[in-house]
Amino acid sequence: MIIQDIYKIFQQHSSVQTDTRKLQEGDIYFALKGPHFNGNEFAIRALDAGAAYAVVDEMPSDDTIDLANLSIYNLRERLLLVDDVLTTLQQLAKHHRQQLDIPFIAITGSNGKTTSKELIYAVLASHFKTYTTQGNLNNHIGVPLTILSVQTDAEMAVIEMGANHQKEIESYCAYTLPSHGIITNCGKAHLEGFGGVEGVRKGKGELYQFLREQKGTAFVYADYEYLQPMSAGIENIIYYGITKGLVQGQIEAAEPFLAVRVTAGLFEDRPADPKHHTLIHSQLVGDYNLPNILCAATIGKYFGVPDQKIIKAIEAYAPSNSRSQLMEVSTNQIILDAYNANPSSMKVAIENFAKLKAERKIVLLGGMMELGEDSIAEHQALVKQLVELGFKEVVLVGGDFVHTKDLFPNKETAYYTYLPNSLDARDWLQQLNPQHAYILVKGSRSMKMEQVLQ
Repeated sequence: MIIQDIYKIFQQHSSVQTDTRKLQEGDIYFALKGPHFNGNEFAIRALDAGAAYAVVDEMPSDDTIDLANLSIYNLRERLLLVDDVLTTLQQLAKHHRQQLDIPFIAITGSNGKTTSKELIYAVLASHFKTYTTQGNLNNHIGVPLTILSVQTDAEMAVIEMGANHQKEIESYCAYTLPSHGIITNCGKAHLEGFGGVEGVRKGKGELYQFLREQKGTAFVYADYEYLQPMSAGIENIIYYGITKGLVQGQIEAAEPFLAVRVTAGLFEDRPADPKHHTLIHSQLVGDYNLPNILCAATIGKYFGVPDQKIIKAIEAYAPSNSRSQLMEVSTNQIILDAYNANPSSMKVAIENFAKLKAERKIVLLGGMMELGEDSIAEHQALVKQLVELGFKEVVLVGGDFVHTKDLFPNKETAYYTYLPNSLDARDWLQQLNPQHAYILVKGSRSMKMEQVLQ
């Protein structure tokens, strides 16, 4: 079938699903395939469960169809045969995108993109009908699904793009067709796939390249110098930062929640006296969230969201899903940041934790993934940082932290240990039973560091 014909069906049944366990009556089921599953095998089940249509690239056998529940009406007509289901999903997303004459804001980066996305969405949604990526659906399946979730009443769309190799962002842009874009930063993430830090910049820079070619608009953090040459040649650049940009601000406090003093861009009719500068009291832990807050405020200002709504939306946003959450458990304060980790995000999280004023601090770090030949050195660098900052109680969990034991300080001055998994770390913490402590829990998703608190 051609995309235009499938799109006519989509206009009547605008909810798309790839998982039969989550199907709702009237959905269109896309039978995706992977290394260990074949969605085509579930097409009949999807129709029986209430799907209006199933898009397949392998037709079920006649025997399978004949044995299907006889209550299924026009079964064969509701199986839409295409050459490749994933390609069709992406093509359908592009066709849908082309019908929507609204700003599509794409966001990528090594760290902070989900937090920035949520803040941007909160600000825009306070004033416009806005759709965005749900959770972390930011890959080759999640991005087209997000685009297809944008309804015709939309005034704004915010699309998160994740990537672990070059040409990936370029492929997303081909059907997202972003009009605006943000690269939060380029750090030491997915080094194995990108081939080093320069490869990360090249891969993330594919968003800038699309905006450059399509005369789009980029929102650029002025204080990351490497973003200047990366964004050169883009016709429309809106800066934000500490001392340059549409919205400017600096850290007011971070004990533990981040407060930002906005020095330019919001409420500019107020007196120039610094006492009248606008303060934003966020629910985010870590001064590394300053660019994320300034980015959201800048985008809100650029699109005409009233200043008071911008501030209220940012202050109301509370992180979830193990992303820099501050949790009070018994007498302890726990910073849980276990959704993902790489050398860059680990470094700033440790630095921020070191700044907090607390008599007792405990660090539990899970191993980092996808670092290739740099992995051991990057894990060792983090241990050296922990020792230099004077942390006394440290548990290192799994991965290449196993190669850092020679760097542990003398046990008479500090307690450093290696444990193979998060469940062992949980048992260690329960046995320790600390009181009135600050505890940092961070690691790559595969390490499941949230289990430490179970």
